[in-house]
Amino acid sequence: MFRSVLGKTLGFVGYTVQYGCIAHCAFEYIGEFVVCSGPSMEPTIVNRDIVFSERMSRQLFKIQKGDIIIAKSPFDPNMNICKRVIGLEGDKICTSSASALFKAHTYVPKGHVWLEGDNLRNSTDSRSYGPIPYALIRGRVCLKLWPPNSFGTLSESPTRKIIKTQSDSD
Repeated sequence: MFRSVLGKTLGFVGYTVQYGCIAHCAFEYIGEFVVCSGPSMEPTIVNRDIVFSERMSRQLFKIQKGDIIIAKSPFDPNMNICKRVIGLEGDKICTSSASALFKAHTYVPKGHVWLEGDNLRNSTDSRSYGPIPYALIRGRVCLKLWPPNSFGTLSESPTRKIIKTQSDSD
């Protein structure tokens, strides 16, 4: 009797460990579900939307301008941020407002990306903390899952701030 219970318990623990390892690998290397909070990506992603963030683009260095990404916050490593990639390494970025008389520019350094929220008036992004290292990127958002009426791939930037450079058209 005792051996039977012990055998079943150990079998259950073994299966739990196996499935736990499979789940860990799936979330670490394939992708994860993310509940977004805050207004910085409105109207594309609003508070409490659930998105799927895939990890393969990051691992294969396939992040492109216009992609929405999940990254570790440069201020708080326990917090993730959701922003749109505006510039890649070597890109010249306009850092001044559209109404500024004199335009200020900066270049994205090697190994970094420039991120901005779609809601420019209510977003803390690279305009505040500068370009972030590529290593802080956790994944690329490829699908909005919740709410059901907005299920699908994500739209282009409502700010239309992403501008093709000379190298993009080659």
